[in-house]
Amino acid sequence: MSGTTTPLNWTLARILVTTFGSYGDLYPYLAIGIELQKLGHRVSLATSAGYRERVESERLGFIPVRPDISLDNREMLRFFFNQRRGTERVMRAMAAVIRQSYDDTLEAAGDADVIVTHPIAMAAVAVAEKRRLPWISSVLAPISFLSACDPPIPAAAPWLTGARRLGPGFMSAVWSLVKRVSRSWVRPVTDLRREIGLATGSNPIFEGSHAPGLVLALFSRIFAAPQPDWPQRARITGFPFYDGPDQAHPPALEAFLKAGPPPVVFTLGSSAVGAAGNFYSESLQVVKRLRIRAIFLTGAHPQGLEDTVTPDVLIWPAVPHAQLFPRASAIVHQGGVGTTAQSLRAGRPMLVVPFAHDQFDNAERVRRLGVAKVIPRSKYNARTAEAMLQSLLETSSYKQSAIEVSKIVREERGSALAAQAIDEYVRRA
Repeated sequence: MSGTTTPLNWTLARILVTTFGSYGDLYPYLAIGIELQKLGHRVSLATSAGYRERVESERLGFIPVRPDISLDNREMLRFFFNQRRGTERVMRAMAAVIRQSYDDTLEAAGDADVIVTHPIAMAAVAVAEKRRLPWISSVLAPISFLSACDPPIPAAAPWLTGARRLGPGFMSAVWSLVKRVSRSWVRPVTDLRREIGLATGSNPIFEGSHAPGLVLALFSRIFAAPQPDWPQRARITGFPFYDGPDQAHPPALEAFLKAGPPPVVFTLGSSAVGAAGNFYSESLQVVKRLRIRAIFLTGAHPQGLEDTVTPDVLIWPAVPHAQLFPRASAIVHQGGVGTTAQSLRAGRPMLVVPFAHDQFDNAERVRRLGVAKVIPRSKYNARTAEAMLQSLLETSSYKQSAIEVSKIVREERGSALAAQAIDEYVRRA
């Protein structure tokens, strides 16, 4: 009948989600997977074996896929967090195990109806194309689009922030050079694709990582607006937030939070914390000079902090950012996209200390929003940080801008919108 909607007799889709990296690379897909299961789909995450317990705690399927990345390997983290060559090293490392990763992913995709890929899950892209499965790609940060219209700031050449004024034509030439150079990083990927009969013309790091049917941009529109040179099927969803199960703060932490004014929180996320260097010891000197309250999230390592600190300082391994950040006065962090997103949602000013990878570009974007100041890791010390943090705390415009941005980020419902986009695509496919 005209004007009548007939319900679909829908068979649940089996969705395989692939990801690698830190918690900042895992949590967005956990959030999306949970929402997809609410829509009736069966979701499995294929990633490093060390994440099994976290994934299965949310009643999602789990399939181990190499490489098995460990966030406890500090030597590895220091190697990958080199500012100039860190991204190259990550890509070369992923390419070096591409055959093992391909074999694992091919087996994981045995009964899958659709594959969702993380930006560096190059083996999963090959599996999707070889199996001719519906494929949805995703990016976590705007730098993955390498736009000439909205040029990102690469860690290896942060001076490129000044090249924006030269226009898209100049930046397009720069990115073409970057793409040519980077192809050598992932030559084993090209070799594998050739052997299994797949096209090798696209760069696996850039255009070759974007699906033709749907590309999920898993960040806020206020963080980056759509550009003419993004993939044609790119869709911004907002940040997907995974906060874990609700739980009360440990008594000692809660007592500290209630004992005085909101503290400044110092954190390096779940990966840069393994390459902290003197970040925490220099930060402690800043806290003492400014006579402020502070919480240091130091991970599983002492980080060279004094055995005894003042009652205004609390040293703690880790706390869910969603629970702690709204109770901070400001947040000092490394600029990873997950930590940045949580800071934006919390509505707190930031001092961003980028180490490598996408962190320089993320830092520049929150600086332009008027919610942050930025000090590169190479220039971070007690003197520079003291001046920056004091200005951040005493200038009311940062706090006001952070509150306004928070309202927008909170309204976007990134996890649900990403799941909805996947659901719609699967139904069409």
